[in-house]
Amino acid sequence: MTGSANDKSDNVLGRVAPGEPVQWAAIAEAGGIYSWVNSELDRLGLIDDVDTTTLSAKERKAYRARRDEERRVRRLLKKAAWASYKTSHIVHVGRGVFYHDTVDVDRFDIEDPTARLEANSTPPLRDANKLAEALGLSISKLRWLSFNREVDTGSHYHFWTVPKRDGGRRLISAPKPDLKAAQTWIARNITEHLPIHGAAHGFVPGRSTVTNAAVHAGATIVFKFDIRDFYPSVTVNRVKGLLRKAGYGEQVATLMALLCTEFPREELMLRGERYYVATGPRGLPQGAPTSPSITNALAMRLDCRLAGLAKSLKLRYSRYADDLTFSWHGGATDAPVKRIKTSVAKIVANEGFEIKESKTRILRHGRRQRVTGLVVNKTESGEAARVPRFKMRELRVALHKLERGEPTVESIEQLRGWAAYVYMTDKSRGGKMLERLAKVAPATSEASPKGEER
Repeated sequence: MTGSANDKSDNVLGRVAPGEPVQWAAIAEAGGIYSWVNSELDRLGLIDDVDTTTLSAKERKAYRARRDEERRVRRLLKKAAWASYKTSHIVHVGRGVFYHDTVDVDRFDIEDPTARLEANSTPPLRDANKLAEALGLSISKLRWLSFNREVDTGSHYHFWTVPKRDGGRRLISAPKPDLKAAQTWIARNITEHLPIHGAAHGFVPGRSTVTNAAVHAGATIVFKFDIRDFYPSVTVNRVKGLLRKAGYGEQVATLMALLCTEFPREELMLRGERYYVATGPRGLPQGAPTSPSITNALAMRLDCRLAGLAKSLKLRYSRYADDLTFSWHGGATDAPVKRIKTSVAKIVANEGFEIKESKTRILRHGRRQRVTGLVVNKTESGEAARVPRFKMRELRVALHKLERGEPTVESIEQLRGWAAYVYMTDKSRGGKMLERLAKVAPATSEASPKGEER
């Protein structure tokens, strides 16, 4: 090999390997890594067909040197090509997760995914590159956010616990800004567009705790059930299955399922290093913007079966997140008490969830009946869901103190929020409270732009 050829190959390798990587588009245009490497070797003059039987000893030595140089350069070119491939492809997403970096059709694809996407008004995302583009992320950033690690030195979430009414602690996992932005896009553009049952009232536009409770107003008996660990029991594979059914391929569904799920973790210190260790299966985190819409869509079949049960037993049914409520409006002695408890537990178990027995309640009309925080007992004035009396008393006391200039435990914003909530259930009382608040603490608002009306 002559010195000039060596210099030429070193110059090319300097551009390809240590410096800026070659663009994958150029490699793809050449026909792939193998074809691109061969074309580069040919351009460098490192590929030639020689009949070695006709070479002299000196020529044979020079030929072997060229072959050694060719092998050296081929290794470096392959390394550079694979580095370029990884900048535009996701090859691996962590241990224990099935993933392949080529887009193909498999037996889990629905018959007409395009029609399903159009029916749901969800965007077509063919591969990881299209998903990254939609999320405004690079491939490497998408890989970083979705990578499956059971033990990690960092986390994409902030973790803390809050007390539960039964004395336990609820884990809250709030995504950090980069992941939250990705989850918000998925929620707004995909999971919130998936079909849900009419009995679902939680985190649905136009519905609330008020509409949920109103279904059961004036009931003779109210049956309340709670699903144990509702979000965590929705594992990454169940989320992936939902997205496959929504019309997305294996690759994109896997990545989105990983973006929307996380392990429950425990923070540990080992030799001065902080580690976040998984303590259970990867599932929906309480605190992610995607979790409510995913569970609503995933519970479609559960809601269908429970609504069918309610209809067969002449009951009313609604669900607010993990709270299942049934109500009986006939005679007290005719209520199917035993059957509803057994049937609900069986259906819920068949759908991959579990009833929390300690929170099951049967509320008869002789005692206070509360559904998602509102009282639904029948009164002389009719059937309506309303704010409990103790809360109304607290609000009246706070308003009275505010009008006298005395300090209150609640802030103005909290009182205004509660007054607005009362207004949702009782426009007369709520309206009066809002008027009193407006006189004591008028709501401030920014001036409208010139020439525009607010």
